[in-house]
Amino acid sequence: MVIESILPALGMCLLCGTSLLPPDFTPPAVPLIVHDPYTSTWIFGHDPVADWTRHWTGKERTLAGLIRIDGETYRFLGPREICEKALSLVKFYVYPTRTIYTYENEKIRLVLTFTTPMLPYDYKYLSAPVTFIEFETTSKDVKEHTIEIYLDVGIEWCVDSNEQMVTWEKPTPNGNITLLKAGSVEQPILEKSGDNRRIDWGYLYLVVPSSPEFSTKIGQRNKNIAQFNSDGRVYGEPDINPPIKPAQNSVALSSSLSISVPSNVPVSRYLVIAYDDIYSIEFFGEKLRPWYYKEYGEDFILLLNNIYKEYPNIKEKCSAWDEEVLSNACGIVGKQYSALVGLTYRHVFGSGKIVVGKEGRPLYFHKENFSNGCIATVDVSYPASPFFALFAPALLRGMLEPIFLYARTPDWIFEFAPHDVGTYPKANGQVYGRENGKLLLESQMPVEECGNMILMTALLAEAEGSIEYAREHWDLLEKWANYLKEHGRDPENQLCTDDFAGHLAHNTNLSLKAIVALGAFAKLSKQRHLAYADEWEKLAREMAQDWVHRARDGDKFKLTFDRPGTWSMKYNLVWDKILNLNLFSPEIARLELAHYKKVQNTYGLPLDCRKDYTKVDWLIWCATLTQSREDFDALYQPFYRFLNETPDKIPLTDWYDTKTAKCIGFRARPVIGGIFLPYLYHEKIWKEFANKSQKF
Repeated sequence: MVIESILPALGMCLLCGTSLLPPDFTPPAVPLIVHDPYTSTWIFGHDPVADWTRHWTGKERTLAGLIRIDGETYRFLGPREICEKALSLVKFYVYPTRTIYTYENEKIRLVLTFTTPMLPYDYKYLSAPVTFIEFETTSKDVKEHTIEIYLDVGIEWCVDSNEQMVTWEKPTPNGNITLLKAGSVEQPILEKSGDNRRIDWGYLYLVVPSSPEFSTKIGQRNKNIAQFNSDGRVYGEPDINPPIKPAQNSVALSSSLSISVPSNVPVSRYLVIAYDDIYSIEFFGEKLRPWYYKEYGEDFILLLNNIYKEYPNIKEKCSAWDEEVLSNACGIVGKQYSALVGLTYRHVFGSGKIVVGKEGRPLYFHKENFSNGCIATVDVSYPASPFFALFAPALLRGMLEPIFLYARTPDWIFEFAPHDVGTYPKANGQVYGRENGKLLLESQMPVEECGNMILMTALLAEAEGSIEYAREHWDLLEKWANYLKEHGRDPENQLCTDDFAGHLAHNTNLSLKAIVALGAFAKLSKQRHLAYADEWEKLAREMAQDWVHRARDGDKFKLTFDRPGTWSMKYNLVWDKILNLNLFSPEIARLELAHYKKVQNTYGLPLDCRKDYTKVDWLIWCATLTQSREDFDALYQPFYRFLNETPDKIPLTDWYDTKTAKCIGFRARPVIGGIFLPYLYHEKIWKEFANKSQKF
């Protein structure tokens, strides 16, 4: 099965005049309902009838979908066990805000659309924990047909473990909607933290219109499906009493829809799946509300009522946004890159949570999925920063703020920048490199995190067209710049963001980060009209010249200053051009790209000469270094082959083997935001997107 044109009606890039997506893209997993690290449900692979839908961790988060066509039942979502026959899938699309599956038989066409309104110019939509599921049916044989549709959601969505007790209810219809609601009995709000976790507090909602066409029931899934197969609808009181463990019985919130499809026009209806987590993050002991509470108040039903009736308008907005984002991607790089952008947009926003910070500003806390579960990790924010600088600068600021605040606390004892502020969802202080309550120097990333914080602050200044945020935290930025001045020229034995590769001394790429960060600090100093700005710029230029002299190894540049015959990705060099620092000759990038093309493997360029694994974010950054389309394609094509051929059908990993295409580790992480870096080389496009984002 393939993804076809991203715009069925238009199908052409507005910038380059070609189709927006390639005809041969089969992603390793497809996002369906992705709001945050807890509400994150995917099709592993691309076939919606091959298996149950799953949380990004791999645990089942089940959805079941059936359609009766003139009394004959087919499944369109879920495994064979719910119905033997499946409606034929003919095509699917993955847009930034939507996933669309199209099915057919000789009688009808069903278009199933999942829309999550992640529109960064309006945070009441961007933060809303809702996904619309639309069913559009059309007669294929130009005859009238009786259609019934069944969709349910399993109660295991509400718990971390299926051994936890779940309760449910059917609240009195409110306004124009009917609700089914489920949640854990215990409601341990923000009590657990860690990596391989799912939410076990808050409430799951299935929302349908209060209409005779729709009916609902909470009960055992197999009995609900049997009733639908028999009668074409679900109805009546629950056949099982709460509470219950999902491991004991497969209970689902179920809905059915009955419509007549005329011979000549499509018929469309929709419902909503939502999850209210009540409190999202604990920050220095304080429980923080999700942003949608600021928009709608504490009445979640009001949110559901308001947003449900707005779907026609939201649908139009999401379609226009998807077209704009992908048309630019296609025009900048090409249709294969557009496919990656469409696949990863919800992935990135959904890897964190927008919450209400001090003074009503948004904070954004992301999670290191299947890495170590850390929250607000600086060297994860760094690769993700191009995405947020492009679409939501306020959230880039919202990622930086927790680190600046934590660095001012007595708990942070070092002169360099922190690594993280805790383990998701508890942001109460760094856990990485801490043993028996003590932060260990040898486990820190001193040059890495200082460089990251300075570069991201400079990037924010570019995106916002203002240095006011840098001014707020100038004392820390200057302190960290001085640390790089002393330690960045030739870093001691220490970790960098690629910590899985172990400690490394004399790391040329880490030194490169320190140099461009000092150049960025010099630029910020000039923008502040500080007397010592020229001294910082002079230092950065001198260090850059020294770097070239010591790192050069014939027609390439070394992994470490003291090891000739080695090489590594020099991904940190991207900021020299994007931030207009002009510290290095373009010849550096040309030599590096020429070497990369010689040493890459079937599925991509390795991180360095020591292993065959790579990092997706850094691979894309390296591909942009010369701003040559030919060079970009040379590095991107093997990665695109990986996307289509990897045997691991999981939400996109950022760490894989370039010879086998197998995942080494990590998945669904925010670092995938790094693949949006190519937009930042096009200042007009970048600033148009950044200026559209909601301001605070």
